[in-house]
Amino acid sequence: MVCGLGNPGAEYERTRHNIGFATVDALAQREGVGYWKSEAGCEVARLKHRCGGELREVVLAKPQSYMNTSGGPLSKLMRQLHVSPQQILVVHDEVDLPAGVVRAKFGGGLNAHNGLRSIADKLRTRDFARVRCGIGRPPGRMQVADYVLRELKGGFLEEFEATAQDSADVVEACLDLGVEEAIRRTGGGR
Repeated sequence: MVCGLGNPGAEYERTRHNIGFATVDALAQREGVGYWKSEAGCEVARLKHRCGGELREVVLAKPQSYMNTSGGPLSKLMRQLHVSPQQILVVHDEVDLPAGVVRAKFGGGLNAHNGLRSIADKLRTRDFARVRCGIGRPPGRMQVADYVLRELKGGFLEEFEATAQDSADVVEACLDLGVEEAIRRTGGGR
């Protein structure tokens, strides 16, 4: 299962906080998936992907609660589909990586990311794979919340869209090669 984090609603679509949703949308577009349905509080699409030489079903999920409570719908969907924490890959924004840098990671800290905290709380573990999409730190004294929720335009929007494509590449590497190898190749870590 690939879970992209973000906030529902058109007003959040082009914000740094929604890079997880944008990545999942890019994956769906690449695979020609256009049908999404509401399931367990998530927008869900399914696709067939060759994972390590074997054709497998991959579930794409976008929790439809707000970022800070995304663990609830995700954990409900995971229970419904009998998916373990070791079978999920969570895609999220990361202020501690420079804008445009994408890294795979397994487990570790939550870096004050409320979406990750919600997931870790609901799953009762931090041991799940992640794709961290660098958005950089806010300029000057701007608050992080204002920075991640500001609507992107012009070059910032283009960079966001390019990062979503790069992130989709890393997700595909995780599916194709396994998370450990993708971490090695992207320079990620624990």
